[in-house]
Order: sequence, then structure tokens, then C-alpha cells
Amino acid sequence: MSADATRDGVEATHDSSPAVEEKAPIVEEKAPKETDLAAIGSGSGSEVDEHLRGPNGEIYPTKEELETLRRVKGPINWIIYTIAFIELCERFAYYGTTAVFNNFIAQPLPAGSTTGAGGTDLQAGALDQGQQAATGLILFNNFWSYLIPLVGGWLADTYWGKYKTIHIAVGFAMLGHIILVVSALPPVIANPKGALGCFSLGLIFFGIGVGFFKANISPMIAEQYESEQPRAIVETLKSGERVVVDPVLTISIIYMRYYFFINVGSLVGSISMVYAEKYVGFWLAYTLPTALFVLCPMVLLFFKNKYTRNPPTGSVLSKALALVALSMKGRWSINPITTINHLREPGFFERVKPSKIPESERPAWMTFDDHWVDEVRRGFKACSVFVWYPIYWLSYNQINNNLVAQAATMTLNGVPNDVVNNLDPIVLLIFIPICDKLLYPALRRARINLTPIKKITGGLFIGTISMVVAAIIQHYIYMQSPCRDRAGYGYVEDCRSFLGLPADAPESAFKPPLTVWIQTPAYVLLAFAEIGASITGLEYAFTKAPKNMRGFITGVFWFAQAFSAAIGQAFVPLAADPYFVWLYVAIAIISLFGGIGFWINFADLDREEEALNALPDSLFKGSQNQDVDFAALEAAQAEQERIRHAQGLDKNPVTGV
Repeated sequence: MSADATRDGVEATHDSSPAVEEKAPIVEEKAPKETDLAAIGSGSGSEVDEHLRGPNGEIYPTKEELETLRRVKGPINWIIYTIAFIELCERFAYYGTTAVFNNFIAQPLPAGSTTGAGGTDLQAGALDQGQQAATGLILFNNFWSYLIPLVGGWLADTYWGKYKTIHIAVGFAMLGHIILVVSALPPVIANPKGALGCFSLGLIFFGIGVGFFKANISPMIAEQYESEQPRAIVETLKSGERVVVDPVLTISIIYMRYYFFINVGSLVGSISMVYAEKYVGFWLAYTLPTALFVLCPMVLLFFKNKYTRNPPTGSVLSKALALVALSMKGRWSINPITTINHLREPGFFERVKPSKIPESERPAWMTFDDHWVDEVRRGFKACSVFVWYPIYWLSYNQINNNLVAQAATMTLNGVPNDVVNNLDPIVLLIFIPICDKLLYPALRRARINLTPIKKITGGLFIGTISMVVAAIIQHYIYMQSPCRDRAGYGYVEDCRSFLGLPADAPESAFKPPLTVWIQTPAYVLLAFAEIGASITGLEYAFTKAPKNMRGFITGVFWFAQAFSAAIGQAFVPLAADPYFVWLYVAIAIISLFGGIGFWINFADLDREEEALNALPDSLFKGSQNQDVDFAALEAAQAEQERIRHAQGLDKNPVTGV
């Protein structure tokens, strides 16, 4: 593409460049404390190829150093943790509210209660709509809340920017929270049908807020670090060891710590609201999360001038889709297998790079450079990875409904049935720091590289094992139920009524002699699967998306959760006695074959990881950008190209060409 053509079509605002962003600079004053880096420099400069020396004297690693030196994280600025705290508050509000959905919908109002509280001996409940209705509405909430990120991400990329979109998200979510509080007031739940309608309306606004928020908060937290260190450099530790300070590794660690904050909010919100539900009532369980949620906009506004706030870049999604359509021209087929094979064939994006098309034949919308096509290819690769995520979410989503119902059929001894699933965040709070500080660094010292594709594959297989455990537990619940039909499984959901026992009958009279804590292995395994798949998915969405499509690609990641909830609707008929065993077995089988298929499909992509992370930045910043210094951008791009070539990252790692 000619320089003139580039300048005509590749536009960028002054504010979109990290080098000129008008904000307080983020400078880590104590880098040695964070990274154990010596202040003495990086070794002899005379031994360094000039192609691998940065403008400020930083040393970029050679191909050999990338392959042999240990990777360490860079300094993480304190401002990042303020965004993590915002997410903590939002997750407290979300999980504190949704933790009580199952009992609110499925269970009847306890005898003598007007608020739904059951006290120590009775089961909390309100609307008495049954487990299938509860499963269906909870799955709808999951679907809606994680469908909306597609819209929220696109709006942020195109019109509003992430910071403004998060504020709008808070407004929608707050309205949804208030409506949910109204649905749980004693005069309202006295009319279950009216309360259910009010509750359902609240879910609509609640889900819009959650969706807009989720698509933008996770990319925004990583962008705070990205502008500080965009490329890997070589440093020398105080011990004398030369290491690679890896920004991708640092972003991975940022997401680990971000996820730790998520689970602090999830755990505290879920446990406290379950006890609020059990001993006070559902109105309090919906009110307290709403009150804490108010902190989100307050923190955002207080630190506004400290944040990197990348502006919207106009609509680029249409150009990305047009690239696919152009490459597929004449290759569509009514046979879906043939079409998929054409989409996956080598050189699919290479043939539609502007440099491969004569200028006179280029479409009018082709106002970008070759490097943006590479970024789009990388983004579509990430989306193809996320296509497999509904399989992972299918097992994870059992935490929110069917495993809660399973807990209610076992001996609780005063423990609320919907507090047991908090074993999942407890395990995460224990093992995220262990992975961050001990396990992953030990693996890196042993030169074992756990790439995102390997982590996700592990998450799928661990999810499979968790469902096998759940099926075994359910089998023994049925076999030891006092209501068991000797010719088959027991019908345990309404065992007390079946046996004609009073409402205050002891649990031992109508429940199997199984403590609820035998669910622990299932939750522990689901937490390990979450570390492998969920945290890594957020990281993958950020590092693989084009910079002007990060909100949308993150939305695609979350949409997999929505699609999984839709698939989960097909399993609702199995969410009743005596079919729960078959439900867990079916999900385990799907997860097993999903893990195998995932690795077979993406083993080659796994070998491209380093090269994909080192792609040069495109000159194309979006249709709303203006007044950029193209000479400076082109010089920076040329420098990145030289670095990639010297590091051997401009070759296909699969073919070597």
C-alpha cells in the first residue's frame, strides 16, 4: 500500500497513541521489588545486535534467548489494583444476588415466614416454582448476561470507549438490582406470580449491566500495563541471572490477580447473602449487594485521571468481516464441511492483504495495512478457540443450579444448601497465589512453558473429572434415599411429603445419611478447571485481539458462556429425579471428547504462540482517528519488523517458512 493511500485510510486520533495519551504517567518506582531485577543493567552492550537495542537502551532478546532464558514478570503498578477492586465490588453484587436465585424461585415460603427466611431448621424459599423453573430462569440469566457483552464490547470499541461504557453498565445494573429488591419485599412475594414477573423484569436490566461491564473491565485492566512495556526485554537479576521480562507473562499474572479479586467478591458476597436469605429474608440478600455496588462508579471517578483511557476507534468489525467475505469469494459451498475447510485453509488471510491486491482492484473499504490483516487473523484464531468454550462452561454452570439442588438433598446440619458451592472460590483463593508465586515460577525455572492452549486443554479434562465425581455422588444419594424405590432410584426432591412427615421433621428422617461436604472434590476440581480455562480465556482474548476490537473479542469469549447456557436448556428435562445421574454423565462425556477435539484442533496454533504475541502494531487505528504522526508510527513499525526478524518470529513456526 502506498504511503498516500495509507494516510487516506489509516486514521488515528492524537489521544489513541499511548505515547501521547493525556494522563498521569504510570511509573513503577520499585521495579526490583516486583521483579527482582538488578538496577545494574542488562549486560555488555557491545555483545548485542543493534537490531535488538531499543531507543532507550533496552535490550530485546535474541531468538536463542527467547528459547533459553527464564521468563519473569515486569513491575505491576498500583493503579491496576483499583480496577481489580471495582471488579471485586461488581462480583460481590453479582454473586451475592445470584447465589440465592435457586432457593428464591424453586423453594416454597417456609411455614410462618413472610420474608422467605427459614432459620436454622427450615429451608429458605419464596416462589415455590420448582427446580425445573429455577434451572430454566438461572440459565436464562446466564445466557442474557453473557450475550450482552457482544453488544457492550462493540459499543465500547466503536462509540463510547471502555471507561464510559463501564459507567453506563453500572447504571443499567443498578436499575436491575433495585427491581430485584422490590420483587423480594414481603408484600410482593405474598403473590408469587407477581413477584416472578417483577423478578424476571429485573433480570433484563441486571443482565444488560453485567454484559456491558464484563466486556470492558478485563481489557481495561491489562491496558494499564501494556503502555508501559509493549515488548519483551532482557534484564539481569541481582543474582546475576539474565532473564526475559515478558509483557505477555506479566499480563497473565495480572489476570491471575484480577481473578483473585473476583473470587474475594464472589466468596464474601455469596456466603453473606446466603445467610442473609436464611435468617433475615431475600429482600436483605438483594439489598446489600446493591449498596456495595455503589462503590464502583465512585472509585472510577476518583481515579479517572490516573487511568489509561483509550478512546473509541469507530467501527472496524465490518472491515474484519469484509476481509473474510473477500477471501471466501467463490469458495462458499452448501456443504458445511467444505466451507469450514476453505475457512481453515493455509493462506486464507494472506491472499487478502492489501499488498497482494493491485491498488486499482482494492475495495473502497480496504483502508488498512497488511499488519492489521495479521491482527484480524490472530483475533479470528482466538474466536475459534472460544467456539470450544461452551463445553467447559457446561460443566462449570452446574455450580449455579444442579449442584445446589444436589446439596439440598443431603444432610446439611444447619448449613444453607447454597453456601456449599462457595468451596469453588475458596479453592481459587488458596491456589491462585500458589500458582502465581510457586507453581508457575517453578515450571518456568524448569523450562516448562504452559501456553494458553495447554492450560485450556487441561481445564476441559479437569471439568470432565468433576462431572464424574458429581455423578457418583448423585448415584449414592439415590441408592441411600429413604424414599428409594427398591426397583430403581429414589425420588428425593419431595421425600418428606412422600413419607408424610411434618415440616419440622429431622433431616435424618427423609434424607440419605450423606453429609453435604462430600461434594468437596467436585468443587475443588471445578476450581482447578477454572484456573486452567477461565482465567486463561480472559488473557487470550486480550493478547490476541486487534487493539481496536478488544471489547468485541472479549465479548465473544463471554458469549461462549451464553451459548453454553442455551445448550444447558436442552438438559433441563434431566434436571429432575431420577435423571440427575444421567445429566452429569452426559456432560462428562461431552467434556471428555471436547478436550480431545480441542487439542487436536489447536496443537499447531499452540506452536504459533510466541509469533502471534510479537506481531507489529498496525498503522490502522480506526475510522474516527485523526492527526496521527504517520512518520513516527511507520518508524516504530519498521523497528518492530526488524526485531521480529532478528528473533526469528517472522517465520511460521509450523512450516518454518
